[in-house]
Amino acid sequence: MTFLIINAAMLAVFIPTFLFVSTTPGMCMTLSMTLGMTIGVRKTFWMMAGELIGVGSVVVLSMIGVAAIMLKYPDFFTVFKWAGGLYLGYIGIQMWRSRGRLAIQEVSEEGVQVSRLSLATQGFVTAIANPKGWAFFVALLPPFIDQSLPLLPQLSVLLLIILTIEFFSLTLYAIGGQSLAHLLRERSNVRIMNRIAGTLMIGVGIWLITT
Repeated sequence: MTFLIINAAMLAVFIPTFLFVSTTPGMCMTLSMTLGMTIGVRKTFWMMAGELIGVGSVVVLSMIGVAAIMLKYPDFFTVFKWAGGLYLGYIGIQMWRSRGRLAIQEVSEEGVQVSRLSLATQGFVTAIANPKGWAFFVALLPPFIDQSLPLLPQLSVLLLIILTIEFFSLTLYAIGGQSLAHLLRERSNVRIMNRIAGTLMIGVGIWLITT
């Protein structure tokens, strides 16, 4: 049985499949947890906005076949990945040394100041600069498209589901990071917290470069 715009049977399989994939630890989830730890969930929403725009772009371009072409010419990704990875690594080193805008200060969390554009850019670059992400959507989405139904409505529904699940997962990781921050702050371990967050950020940068 099908809905007017999407195959219900395929949808029933797609939702748990992507839910599992999205909640699995990855670059974006690690970034969300790290920022939740250092700047709190509310400010991390700006990173999530950029990440969701990036994921949405990858999904749409994958569906229209652009990703298949881009994967054949990886030079574009090489420069983009290295620039993004090195930038995240630099931020991680600053955080590890308890310096920079994302580092937690001894006084309070309100002392952490970072621009919304910077946070959104971090999320966007992390989402869009991963060739494996493109390859994943190229491989994942086509099996869930019913050729007998219009493409645009199906793509719209799948995109909405993907972004909703992704937002839920990012928020969950950010809350986890913030909870860890509260625990460490109560024990006056701000330096340790900065080093944990910095190490995770450096890891995301290396992950982005080597993926």
